[in-house]
Amino acid sequence: MADNGAESSRGAHDAAALRITVLSDAPDGPPGIDRLREHAEVVLAHDEASLRRALPGSRILVVTDFRTDALEAAWEAADSLEWIHATSAGVDQLMFDALIESDIPVTNAQGIFDRNIAEYVLAQILMFAKDSANNLRYQQQHRWQHRDTETIENKRVLVVGAGSIGHSIGRLCRAAGMQVSGVARRAKAPNDVFDAIHAQDDLDSLLPEADYVVVAAPLTESTEGLFDAPRFAAMAKHARFINIGRGAIVVTEDLVAALAADEIAGAALDVFETEPLPADHPLWDFDNVLISAHMAGDFIGWREALMEQFLDNLARWRAGESLFNEVSKRHGYAPGNG
Repeated sequence: MADNGAESSRGAHDAAALRITVLSDAPDGPPGIDRLREHAEVVLAHDEASLRRALPGSRILVVTDFRTDALEAAWEAADSLEWIHATSAGVDQLMFDALIESDIPVTNAQGIFDRNIAEYVLAQILMFAKDSANNLRYQQQHRWQHRDTETIENKRVLVVGAGSIGHSIGRLCRAAGMQVSGVARRAKAPNDVFDAIHAQDDLDSLLPEADYVVVAAPLTESTEGLFDAPRFAAMAKHARFINIGRGAIVVTEDLVAALAADEIAGAALDVFETEPLPADHPLWDFDNVLISAHMAGDFIGWREALMEQFLDNLARWRAGESLFNEVSKRHGYAPGNG
């Protein structure tokens, strides 16, 4: 953590003079909030009404609850805000026009979840290759069913979203012997993770060659509905589709239709257009679909890690240094997170 002894004029204040509002769905706030109280006056808000009361005089807002429109509704009460921090990698649910047009910087939690998400993706790839879902079914049936399974060595992985999470996914897949390419908003030079990083405009020509298509992109205007019926039809019939990005990047009914028509060989899904996924949704009933409850990035201790990351950034802010993980509010991700 940076030394707070020589604070700039912007940050020259003691804990009592700095007011931080935390928008949280937890009654007592997020884990680690007591540590934050050592650095500032902390006010908890849980909805629009409490946020309207908390925002006046608050210089920093920490958002841990993203399934609410409270900030947009209470925005006019934000008379002193200098910085908003989101405790998530994606910030799409946080953005609205007035915030985007403002000069208030927004930072996110890029880096906290990368490794765990990468492990999740590699685990799903191995689940498919080794037919582990059927092993579990046969075990429950007390059924001995020998068969040959696939190897992942030299299989081609296309990671759509070549940012920090995408790089972490690519790094593990490459370590497992797979061939890894990326897709970003614009083409970039290859590196030690990606054999090539293609522009999103070239996606259609890349899909037929991939054995695994992994979505790790943020939700933006250019990625919403990116995977639709034509894109699933363009994929190889033996290919598997993995989404750890955002549910709205996929047109769900088109994915269901592609699975039903055997246009792709399977899907592993951690995020959905509607969450929780309704109990009667057809995706539950496909034998070749692996479903998890938006948990790919969550590891034991992740909430405490988020607070530690914010406190590190708070020290930079108080010292007058540039914030890390500042996002492009128009593009919806931090620089380098393509």
